[in-house]
Amino acid sequence: MVKKLLLTSMMCLIFVVGPAVAADNVVIKGSTTVLPITQAALEAYMKASPGVNISLSGGGSGEGIKGLIDKTADIATSSREIKPKEIDLAKSKNVDPVAHIVAIDALTPIVHPRNKVDGLTTDQLSQIYQGKIRNWKEVGGDDLQIVVVSRDSSSGTFESWGHLVLNDAKVSPRAQMQASSGAVVQAISKNRYAIGYVGIGYLNKSVKALSVNGIKASAQTALSKEYPVARPLYMYTDGQPAGVVAGFINFVLSPAGQKLVAREGFVPVAGEAKEKPSKKRKK
Repeated sequence: MVKKLLLTSMMCLIFVVGPAVAADNVVIKGSTTVLPITQAALEAYMKASPGVNISLSGGGSGEGIKGLIDKTADIATSSREIKPKEIDLAKSKNVDPVAHIVAIDALTPIVHPRNKVDGLTTDQLSQIYQGKIRNWKEVGGDDLQIVVVSRDSSSGTFESWGHLVLNDAKVSPRAQMQASSGAVVQAISKNRYAIGYVGIGYLNKSVKALSVNGIKASAQTALSKEYPVARPLYMYTDGQPAGVVAGFINFVLSPAGQKLVAREGFVPVAGEAKEKPSKKRKK
């Protein structure tokens, strides 16, 4: 997990295999949530792929999708589905976004280990993040002011939380915005008043995961959709992938790649649909 915290604090990671001048160059940009999965898969894929140069960076789902649309990225990693307006912009630039579901995630609220609250409802979480509930005693905790920690607005995780928990209501302006999931974990681990949310792969002993509506986040509850804040994780390509891009996507979706997904703490797609066409452009 230390590796993950360091990883998400970095803006760009460059991996090179083979000679300095290579025939194939692949750029991957996007979600910090998907970053640990991508890094693990990339390290394994590189060993069997001499002569390939691959650059990997975070920056958020929006940045990854922007890179795909601008043709500065071959693969955009995203913790949310591409928006209709992004599809429209992509089409206007002759880019055809195709979504590949590479993992399932359970967005998990986290608190300091000394916080005695073990679970919250989606309504309580929504009111906390809107600033309507400001003291832990209102939800069964100690008489302490709640410090709300959130992902920044460029994050797909921020958008998923806003849609699944807040029903698209606005986050309180009092919220402390963090640029990565690792930064959220660090902030919560150092503040017994705080609450945040991260993908299930970022959980560690420095924070305590809360149940939501009485359901604990797990691979089983995420896949069954019993857990109310589950979501797919994506890799987007321009059209059906080919060459090195196809090789990497296929590896991530292979049994070996999905084992790495599980190793990083996320949920393999198993029987879920692994490829999903983008929504048609609205006329």
